[in-house]
Amino acid sequence: MYAIVSTGGKQYKVEPNKYFKAEKIKANVGDTVELDCLLVCDDDGNVTTGTPFVAGVKAKAEVLEQGKEKKIVVFKYKAKKNERHRQGHRQPYTKLKVVSIG
Repeated sequence: MYAIVSTGGKQYKVEPNKYFKAEKIKANVGDTVELDCLLVCDDDGNVTTGTPFVAGVKAKAEVLEQGKEKKIVVFKYKAKKNERHRQGHRQPYTKLKVVSIG
């Protein structure tokens, strides 16, 4: 069984007892979150697609961690003008474990 979930403007393929990192969700570590924006749900070959979301089906996930990704460096410059600009960025994320789909 798997489902495709939309959260934070991105889509993730999720399965029960699997982990995934999503965009930051406002929840504490240990909380259970319901992801109700399921685009596709597959139950042993029975594929259900939504228009745009599958009605009546939700995925429950447990929040395992709130953190930040590795730093990326943004470096901009203009040739022959001696303009340099360096900036770092760390994207926040939420690590989730899917408990059930249904």
